[in-house]
Amino acid sequence: MSARIERVGVVGAGRMGAGIAEICARAGLDTVVCEADATAARGARERVAASLDRAVDKGKVTASAAQDALPRLVFTGTLQDLADRQLVVEAVVENAAAKTEVFAALDKIVEDPEAVLATNTSSLPVMRLGMATRSADRVVGLHFFNPVPVLPLVEVVPSLHTSAGTVAAVEAFATGTLGKTVVRSRDRAGFVVNALLVPYVLAAVRMAESGFATAADIDAGMELGCAHPMGPLKLADLIGLDTLASIAESLYDEFREPLYAPPPLLQRMVQAGLLGRKSGRGFHVYGRG
Repeated sequence: MSARIERVGVVGAGRMGAGIAEICARAGLDTVVCEADATAARGARERVAASLDRAVDKGKVTASAAQDALPRLVFTGTLQDLADRQLVVEAVVENAAAKTEVFAALDKIVEDPEAVLATNTSSLPVMRLGMATRSADRVVGLHFFNPVPVLPLVEVVPSLHTSAGTVAAVEAFATGTLGKTVVRSRDRAGFVVNALLVPYVLAAVRMAESGFATAADIDAGMELGCAHPMGPLKLADLIGLDTLASIAESLYDEFREPLYAPPPLLQRMVQAGLLGRKSGRGFHVYGRG
């Protein structure tokens, strides 16, 4: 891409998508956020506004900067409103079919042949998503970390088809425009961070499942004994147990190693709707809202 990226689209505005939209608006970019419908789009706007308010309260953003950011955001329930975007970041649920459907649609909607189509997937093959389009050379993994406005890292993941120009464009965008630090990974399940992190978190789930130690003691052990800022089961709750299970399944499908297999307890909690912070209960109990 020869032009600087100034018009960004985000598809999906859950915790991750809302965070990506927020940092784009804070960076001065014209940002269109697409949700499933108009009602979901209104909810997305409220999430971003609340996040900006929290950033002001914590002194991370000035009140004037927050006030400037919100008008740069347009929320819609229609994918066609992304037609003029230079970069679209997909951030829908961690499900291959759902993501493939989004990329197939964006391929027909986004007009600029040089526009980059990026996925925020945690674990799914970028190649699979790229092959849902007619231009896999412009599809790339752009994996942010939660919470997006706070954590400085982005993984850039090219597939075998991704062009060098696409990689250069998203790296320049992530570092120069958003101020993030980039690590590059090959297109393999889990990329760099989750390939290392998920087996550790799953080991903590198995420890709790066996009754070897309580969730509170497991987390305290790693926080106080290893200086981790958050214990593994609190981290699982933050990620979302459904998302964690999906990442684990992707890793296990690719490598067939037992350390990647989602433990039965994790699967049962997902079936019960005990998804962590977003549901109010996971390995720990949280207030809703």
